[in-house]
Amino acid sequence: MTTRQDCITLDQQDPLAACRDKFALPAGEIYLDGNSLGAMPRHVVARMQEVMEKEWGQGLIRSWNDAGWIDLPRRVAAKVARLVGAAPNELMVGDSTSVNLYKALVAAVRLRPGRKVILSERGNFPTDLYIAQSVAEMFNLEIRYVDSTPEDVLAALDDSVAVLMLTHVNYRSGRIYPMHEITKRAHDAGVLVVWDLAHSAGAVEVALNDANVDMAVGCGYKYLNGGPGAPAFVFVAERHHKEMRQPLSGWHGHARPFAFTLGYEAAGGIESMQCGTPPLLSMLALESALQVFDGIEMRVLRAKSVALTELFIRLVDEKLAPYGFGLASPRDAQVRGSQVSLTHEQGYAIVQALIARGIVGDFRMPDILRFGFTPLYVGYADVYDTVQAIAEIMHSGEWNQEKFITKKAVT
Repeated sequence: MTTRQDCITLDQQDPLAACRDKFALPAGEIYLDGNSLGAMPRHVVARMQEVMEKEWGQGLIRSWNDAGWIDLPRRVAAKVARLVGAAPNELMVGDSTSVNLYKALVAAVRLRPGRKVILSERGNFPTDLYIAQSVAEMFNLEIRYVDSTPEDVLAALDDSVAVLMLTHVNYRSGRIYPMHEITKRAHDAGVLVVWDLAHSAGAVEVALNDANVDMAVGCGYKYLNGGPGAPAFVFVAERHHKEMRQPLSGWHGHARPFAFTLGYEAAGGIESMQCGTPPLLSMLALESALQVFDGIEMRVLRAKSVALTELFIRLVDEKLAPYGFGLASPRDAQVRGSQVSLTHEQGYAIVQALIARGIVGDFRMPDILRFGFTPLYVGYADVYDTVQAIAEIMHSGEWNQEKFITKKAVT
């Protein structure tokens, strides 16, 4: 049996242990919801105060030039590109994940005229499917849904499919799709692939160029710790830059935005994926937050991610066997992201009881208890204490209270 002292020893040996002090986590809280909203790096507060008081408060409009605001999307993009295996000139930061997905899907569909299908899987994140439905309606396309296994996806590829849209790490189960294999097989069928990296970037090793990916999107507020509603990013492989046409022709995607000409002339390269004025304050917060990854190798971060999730599953097996939990995530760490999802018919109430104890996870319908393990600030003793708390909540029936059973607006 694994003891708490075993976990303390692992924390003492952890090469990333010092990173925890970079985050402003509430004292005594175990935060396992980084896959929905990452914790705030401490230094972001001072940076935003400087922005508010000096760059905005004193510099005013001059700060577009003097403080380098105009170049901010490129600077942030370079930081994100390193984390997902892209070149800086292939990635742009701005807008939301949904808006960027819309841009990418339309651009991809336009690159495959004559093909009539957008392919995705039923278990994809709903907003991705909603955006795909909108694009399909616009271009009179069919959306074809398959079951949530790589085998089903590969079997559905044929010459009617224009675009395959997949999330790299499934938001419910945490299952990783084999990016290299699926992209290659799609290309063999003449299909472009758009990947959603919302649950990958900053937690799982991603190699967009090594996998020959066409396009990808991802968010800045989860494992990248950019804050609520942080700007998202969009990747387009350089080989598609000359032909791609995204649908939102805003002035920041113009070749000469300050010429104020009547007609739209798209900027060259990834710049054309910009649209309107970027959200400066939230983007500056994201830029500052990304400093926590400076000097961190993704292979080291991923190794700890695997170790944390392996420990969690082992402890669940040891401590929670009598209480009716199921494992919704793969046992094989090679196909599991940085989260573990359990199932239980009282999942919502159990999560609420945990939150009342200062252990924050989240719940997804119909019965998923979801725990995201952010390697930069989650420790091994945190994992032990979480499973021990679940065991105590189940043994005592603590979850069975009206205040925990009644669902709140955000689950």
